[in-house]
Amino acid sequence: MIDIILVLNAGSSSIKFRVFEVGAGMKLAMRGQVDGLYTKASFRVVDPQGEVTRTELQPPDGGELGHEGAIAHIGDFLRGHGEGYSVVAVGHRVVHGGQHFTSAVLATPAVVDELDKLSPLAPLHQPHNLAPIRIIHRRRPELPQVACFDTAFHRNQPEVAQAYALPASITDLGVRRYGFHGLSYEYIASVLADYSPVAAAGRTVVAHLGNGASMCAMVGGRSVASTMGFTAVDGLPMGTRCGNLDPGVILYLIDALGMDTRGVADLIYRQSGLLGVSGVSSDMRELLHSDDANARAAVDLFVYRIARELGSLVAAMGGIDALVFTAGIGENASAVRKRVASLVGWCGLDLDDVANEAGGPCISKPGSRVGGWVIPTDEESMIARQTMALMG
Repeated sequence: MIDIILVLNAGSSSIKFRVFEVGAGMKLAMRGQVDGLYTKASFRVVDPQGEVTRTELQPPDGGELGHEGAIAHIGDFLRGHGEGYSVVAVGHRVVHGGQHFTSAVLATPAVVDELDKLSPLAPLHQPHNLAPIRIIHRRRPELPQVACFDTAFHRNQPEVAQAYALPASITDLGVRRYGFHGLSYEYIASVLADYSPVAAAGRTVVAHLGNGASMCAMVGGRSVASTMGFTAVDGLPMGTRCGNLDPGVILYLIDALGMDTRGVADLIYRQSGLLGVSGVSSDMRELLHSDDANARAAVDLFVYRIARELGSLVAAMGGIDALVFTAGIGENASAVRKRVASLVGWCGLDLDDVANEAGGPCISKPGSRVGGWVIPTDEESMIARQTMALMG
């Protein structure tokens, strides 16, 4: 049997996983995903050579697979694979750690109960992140599980960067700016010196652009400001989330339109962003290839907000040495990178169009005052590292 760390990133309808062999270091053995947990379930595995295994899953009772069935299938697959894998620890992505969880922790039942209290702050993620932890606790209570937080990387920001202008009685309850996508930013910080020692030691803005999108200002690899705040709906427009919104709009929706809190939550989390503006899709690939005027408007707004937030983050750092694009849109949409660069030339970024079309990694011209980079993120590797470090 080969000892492994299993990394799980659970959502509402899918569970992504990676398998890392442990021993002399840590080696990626495979990655995979279970999709359609509550519709038509499928299982996909990719080995390090790129070979893909794909199967459809049929729950025994003919109903939905669910998180429970997905976890059972992943476990059965690993035990029966090759020489067989022995899971020595499971690392989980947990979006919100609140005030008290500032680094990875053992996910005991008591810790999970505390993290569940934060679910209203991340309703699209937190309940689904915690579901596999509880399932594994029931199935294998002796197996160590580690919760790794998207908020932890930002918890050492200056106090002024975390504060809202609210009475202390509210702030003391934990109403503050937390920031998210911290596992992605921490990974980028850990590899940045391999691409640019100047960016690693200096003032860098990282744009994590995907279905969820945010930006982070880092000085010397440490977070000093982020576009996301109390919840993961703040900041940039996203696939279905609205991003930054005047609180008065929420009051208007409630008072003038008679919406209740559940209706408002559904609007700002699931019906807004690229989908809401375009009326076409939440997928940037579709919007970039669409001739629809509303699709173009959605892309325009997305790019404009990135450029505007960059100005804010540059102000927080007192300058900028590098801009890094990462995540699905950031790594793959050269058109978005080019349009952002055209709006932020004032900061000193001189884009190399050929390098940008080729995907980088360096997309700025020689002599550009600000370096431009495309760096793939790897949140799962960061979870595995944190899990291994905590387990010793």
